[in-house]
Amino acid sequence: MNRAELIEIIRDRSHLKRKEIIACLEIWEEEVGKALLQEDSVMLMGFGTFSLWKQTGRPGRNPRCNTPFMIAARNSVKFKPGKFLLEYLNNAADPDDSNGQPANEE
Repeated sequence: MNRAELIEIIRDRSHLKRKEIIACLEIWEEEVGKALLQEDSVMLMGFGTFSLWKQTGRPGRNPRCNTPFMIAARNSVKFKPGKFLLEYLNNAADPDDSNGQPANEE
């Protein structure tokens, strides 16, 4: 699913207009970005936690000419799924199962 598909799903399931949904998503993205820049984690109970990950610089090698170089340090984001998201993913119906019931663990 991409951003446009998500916007359409939200529009179909709510009374909101497309422009309102886009504005909400932009605000959410901006606020999550601000929090991560301040090294705060963003926790959505049950869904998961976004946190800043500072990747250190490290040596690398150009595969074409085999010359070494330094890969610059950078900031990235880690996501740790929450309990309810993991339960949902692990108890979802098996796509190959024709009756649509959750997969049984045996």
